[in-house]
Amino acid sequence: MDSFWDFFWFILSFFLLMAYLMVLFQILGDLFRDRDTSGWVKAVWILFLIFLPILTSLVYLIARGRQMTERNIAAVQTAQRDQEAYIRQVSSGASPADQIAQAKGLLDSGAISPQEFDALKAKALA
Repeated sequence: MDSFWDFFWFILSFFLLMAYLMVLFQILGDLFRDRDTSGWVKAVWILFLIFLPILTSLVYLIARGRQMTERNIAAVQTAQRDQEAYIRQVSSGASPADQIAQAKGLLDSGAISPQEFDALKAKALA
């Protein structure tokens, strides 16, 4: 880099390259996520993305941008629902009172000692 402007144009071109790559990967991800589009149409889109990348990207975003957004929103909502269901499943364990009652049953049957019962009780209340 001989001057400030060389550095400036390098940074600008690098930024534009990264922005284009992000758009390209979003388009490819959307193509493979779309269940309504046939494999042949996906192959044609990919061929055009290889040979006419900028023009094809702009056409794709203009023609299919709304459906792309809807698919992204649906994917995020599905992931959020799945995460909430998993959290509910994992967190629906026994309450501290249930844990103490189970430990008391084990103590009464002789399966654990009083010291182990006290440790389980302290753990349930913690």
